[in-house]
Amino acid sequence: MEELKSRHIVTLDYEKCKGCVTCMKRCPTEAIRVRDGKASVLYDRCIGCGECVRLCPHNAKIPSYDRFEIINDYKYKIALPAPSLYGQFNNLDDVNYVLSGLKKLGFDDIYEVGKGAELNSLVAQILLGRGNLKKPIISTACPVIQELISIRFSNLKENILPLLAPVDIAAKLARERAIRRGIKPSDIGVFFISPCPAKVFALKTGMNVSSPSVDGVLAVSDIYMRLLGEMKKIEYPENLSRMGVLGLQWASSGGEAAGVNRSKYLAADGIENVISILEAIENDTLLDIEFVELNACNGGCVGGVLNVENPYVAKARIRQLRIKFPQISSSLAETGKSLDFYSFEKSSEEVDANALDEDRGAAFKKLLEIQKMLATLPQNDCGRCGAPSCKAFCEDVVMGRVAADAKCPCINEK
Repeated sequence: MEELKSRHIVTLDYEKCKGCVTCMKRCPTEAIRVRDGKASVLYDRCIGCGECVRLCPHNAKIPSYDRFEIINDYKYKIALPAPSLYGQFNNLDDVNYVLSGLKKLGFDDIYEVGKGAELNSLVAQILLGRGNLKKPIISTACPVIQELISIRFSNLKENILPLLAPVDIAAKLARERAIRRGIKPSDIGVFFISPCPAKVFALKTGMNVSSPSVDGVLAVSDIYMRLLGEMKKIEYPENLSRMGVLGLQWASSGGEAAGVNRSKYLAADGIENVISILEAIENDTLLDIEFVELNACNGGCVGGVLNVENPYVAKARIRQLRIKFPQISSSLAETGKSLDFYSFEKSSEEVDANALDEDRGAAFKKLLEIQKMLATLPQNDCGRCGAPSCKAFCEDVVMGRVAADAKCPCINEK
């Protein structure tokens, strides 16, 4: 899994990296170290939140995604645009310009992820109505949240809403539609246009599905100028959009929570706020809440680092587009699928990234070593040692990530 994350989340441009520790100090899972003047990532702890990409003043963090030309590897190409894509364009009064532009770029079919979001919401309403899910129910449409729960809040695993992300639902239905149209399965390529690297990782590794549902993940930022050029040539767009407001509102924080049709819900965005809410759930202080929507990016998916527009501007544009849509444009009956179709196909892998050793005795011994070493340090968490905290430095020494005789620079100065 660590190797997969290193290829499908974020990499480092060593020439641009100045070793400034900005990313290290802001990483929510202490997954970054700065040694010998360059940053490095402990991928077993990385949750793909994109904070390092967003905050790096030197643009040294490179989010992973597929090059646009990959679509040419398939004869029949299907685009899956995220609802947040519509918020990237100024003066857009009809999303069909975006969808028609995608067809001009070479896609043969379009299936809006917002359509999958509507179906997810409808199934969630049914599951919540049954009353047998552990509350508060936590949505994991944002893959960062599921990774974070797996790494830092594993005891909240039973609170997870076990529904596939809208993009997986859309991908499965889009592929089936192409096959019904007589397209050979081997000729079909399904491509998600992603706002963030976390979704790249989730789709590439097949999070919660038996096998990856898409054939490629493109970045909004990479496709934007190509798409904008084609949109400007369109006088009369095709009527391609099939989603309603319910799907569109998933683009920004609170849209999913509103779609579950419950009054006792909470929506939070921004990784620090997300962690605070998860801690509150862990401490049983949110007992009056039924449903929790969490988004790692500020503003929700409009805040993803693969987008091009300011998240608050994009959110305003999405809000203005709402009047152009019906309230809902999907029904579960139209798909003819059972609820199992929308549910997790496999359980998520639980990873204890903070485990010191598989053997309990050895782990306890290492813990004592860390505590003993920590007691000798100033515990000011300055980061000069290349670790985000004094405790992390001690852990690095005990775990062999740095030389056993490594010294804290603060102590060496005394």
